Amino acid sequence: MIEMSMATKISTLWPEIVVTAVAFAVMIIGLSPTEAVRRATYPISALGLLIAAIMAATASPAATSSMAVFMKVSICLVGLALLVGAAETPDEANASLPGAKFNPADASRGEFFGFLLLSLVGAMLCAGADDLVWLFLALELTSLPTYVLVATSRRNLKAPEAAVKYFFLGAMSAAIFLYGFALIYGATGTTYLNQIHVIFAEDGISTIGLAGLIIAVIGVCFKIAAVPMHTYVADVYQGAATPVTAFLAFVPKAAGFLTLILLLDAVGWIGAHDTAALGALFWVLAVLTMFVGNTLALLQSNVKRVLAYSSIAHSGYMLIGLVAGPGTDVGTSPARNGVAAVLFYMVAYGVMNLGAFAVLGLLKRSGEEAESFDDLRGLARRRPLHAAIMALCVLSLAGIPPLVGFWGKLYIFGAAISAGYIWLAVLGLLNSAIGAFYYLRIIATCYLTDPDEAVSIEALPSRSLAAVASAIGVIVLSLAAGGLVEASHHAADAFQYRPHVHTPVQAKPVAPAAAQPVAELPR
Repeated sequence: MIEMSMATKISTLWPEIVVTAVAFAVMIIGLSPTEAVRRATYPISALGLLIAAIMAATASPAATSSMAVFMKVSICLVGLALLVGAAETPDEANASLPGAKFNPADASRGEFFGFLLLSLVGAMLCAGADDLVWLFLALELTSLPTYVLVATSRRNLKAPEAAVKYFFLGAMSAAIFLYGFALIYGATGTTYLNQIHVIFAEDGISTIGLAGLIIAVIGVCFKIAAVPMHTYVADVYQGAATPVTAFLAFVPKAAGFLTLILLLDAVGWIGAHDTAALGALFWVLAVLTMFVGNTLALLQSNVKRVLAYSSIAHSGYMLIGLVAGPGTDVGTSPARNGVAAVLFYMVAYGVMNLGAFAVLGLLKRSGEEAESFDDLRGLARRRPLHAAIMALCVLSLAGIPPLVGFWGKLYIFGAAISAGYIWLAVLGLLNSAIGAFYYLRIIATCYLTDPDEAVSIEALPSRSLAAVASAIGVIVLSLAAGGLVEASHHAADAFQYRPHVHTPVQAKPVAPAAAQPVAELPR
């Protein structure tokens, strides 16, 4: 029985196995003294992700969950676009003098692409996790390679400083959610998510179990850049190379939200009588994350920091979908399914966010990455196509109709209203209006100002290709949003509102004893 179970489990992991094998292969190939061989690490990595996406899409429906299939395919395809945008990053970080002798210590192409692929593997493993131990290891596999990517992807001193801050805060968050997992195990005696749900459904959520859930959620907030675990985001995003920043904005966030979905499904979603504290926590997290992200973004003069705080705000929008839950009825329509809305929004965010970072990564001032609003001045006059891509992507991030970002917010806010969280939807709309200001500021800088000749625009084919691919993705998803909605709804079919209705054990009726003659007491 154990062997059959293990064989079945391994059969669902072939996409992850392929990407892992490719990651180790490119690490070895990247040490070759021949430059042409080292440059093969990029196409090999891209081919591995494409093969993994095909394998995930053609997996047997009986072998894996629909959400795992949807998210594995999405992570591979968005990861492929992120990989394209980062193709030149290792060469920028480790540029050597022409004719210099090859030094393996300076060759980072294999390490860079290998760690990028391993982080994607961790996010894919989160999608198919069914156990707390598995979930912890997958989250750490997602995070650990990103610490190295931040440190090695840029020659500026900001990169190691950002990596150290990211590493220590990441270690703290791992300790927090692992402690939460330990409390959940202590309350249930099992690490399997399905068994945890059965125990909570039969016996109710104990105080220790509820404390574990709350602590675990707070720890996972680090992965999704949500308040109160958001303080690292702006510094790390600014310190990392721009393509790595785009990677950080999607992959750890996807892994974190997948973890939250699985944890909430294990407790029967918010709304059961014994999860009121958990529901209040998510409500507060959503509101604080939206307001903190949007408010701080208004105060920035650095575009990367604006997009960092924008990432925080978008996590707040997606938290609204988790509060709404999967709906109260089996077969709930897509417009009322908060989980489907979150999956839809996650993919849309990854696509439209990539375009903004890809365009920003083309700009240089004195050989360093352009970051400030002044660096975007007059971009429309110098590169009309890149300015149009930037405008398209930030308008979609702002939720301007009929772009895909608008449909994502519409489905999330609609699910919240259907679930009875009207005020939460109203606050989300208010924050969308606040966010529109700094997005329009980016567009105004590109189109309504004179160019700054001190800023150069590099000819980086892969980064331009990533920007164009992102723009095409935004347009296609905007015109065919219904298809992605149906796919995300099908992926969320496995989840349904399962309140814990545990009936108290009633004592068995005891048959009355036979009547005994009562002796008359003496007078």
